[in-house]
This record gives sequence, structure tokens and C-alpha cells, in this order.
Amino acid sequence: MSDNKDTLTVTDNRTGKTYELEVTDGSIRAMDLRQIKVSEDDFGMLSYDPGFKNTASCRSEITFIDGDAGILEYRGYPIDQLAEGSSFLEVAYLLIHGELPTSDQMAAWEHEITHHTFIHENIKQFMDGFHHDAHPMGMLVSTVGALSTFYPEAKDIDDPDIRLKQIVRLIAKFPTLAAFAYRHSIGMRYAYPDNDLSFAGNFLNMMW
Repeated sequence: MSDNKDTLTVTDNRTGKTYELEVTDGSIRAMDLRQIKVSEDDFGMLSYDPGFKNTASCRSEITFIDGDAGILEYRGYPIDQLAEGSSFLEVAYLLIHGELPTSDQMAAWEHEITHHTFIHENIKQFMDGFHHDAHPMGMLVSTVGALSTFYPEAKDIDDPDIRLKQIVRLIAKFPTLAAFAYRHSIGMRYAYPDNDLSFAGNFLNMMW
């Protein structure tokens, strides 16, 4: 018997055997239940959780949620604190890099985002092909998917620098695509990005 207190002791009354399951952050691994068997050819114990209401699908260093307690954190920061004191791009930087940016880091981050807001003219022509009452999400899914054909280097997913470049491109271009989809739906000409404006201001300007 282990002396480790961070364990759960389970006694199987079918066999009389006792098992110790490791407890980490208040949870146990479902795979650890597989060792609980009636016979050697038994598949092992399974957990049954309809709707996965009590099942954590992954471990995350990005988000912590406790709905019952009203807690939502990004990288350890309460979401209300970020909503009140940080911009969208600051929070995006936090999610990606793990810490809020310094003033110099923020200036470089904004500069990088700003210089990727435009989309290829062929994407605009692709958008023109949708019916005027096409669902906006369908247009966005299609045009975001089409972006990959303009950046073939993005397929090298093992290169962290290339992955970061695609993240930057998506953050920068998504408002442009969303605004284009909206204006297409109401029959208006597309408004191109104005990078002298803020990130949010640029988006609203393209929508208007």
C-alpha cells in the first residue's frame, strides 16, 4: 500500500481486490480504471458519464473554468480583470505567449498584426461567389480555409515560427473576412482595412 496521500483507494467488491488511483488536481485518469478487472480477459472498468458533465477532456495551461463558482481564468488572470483592463490584442498575446505584453512587446505585436490585415484579391473574388443570403459562418469557414492555399508554407506545422506566423495572419485577417462577409450580404462594396485605426476601430470601419 502506498503512503502517497494524493491517491484514491478503490475496493472492488466483486473480487475483493483493492486499487490505488493517482489523484492530480482533484481528478483521476479514466485509463487508470482499466486495471480494475474481474478476469484477465476482461476489458477493464469504464467510466460512464452522460454528456461528459464530469469529464475533463484535456489539461490546459490556458484556461481554467469552474462554472459553479463563477470562475473563468485565462493564464491565471480572472476574465473580468482582463475585460476591464486589457484590449483584445493584449489578451490574444496573453493566450499565445503566457504573459501580458510589456509596452515594447505590445507595440511590436500591434505592428505585426497591422501589417497582415489585407487579403489577396482572389479571396475577395471567392467571396463574391456566395449567394447574398448565404450564412455568414459558411462564408467565413470557406474563406478561412481558402487562405491556406495562399500560404503553402503553413503546412510545416512542426516549425513554431511558422505556426506563430499563421496565428498572426488569422488574427489580422479574420476581421477583414468578417466585414467582407457582412457587406457582401447587404450588397455593399467591400471596405478595405485602414491600418491607421485601432484593431477594433478598423473592424468597425470596414463594417460600416
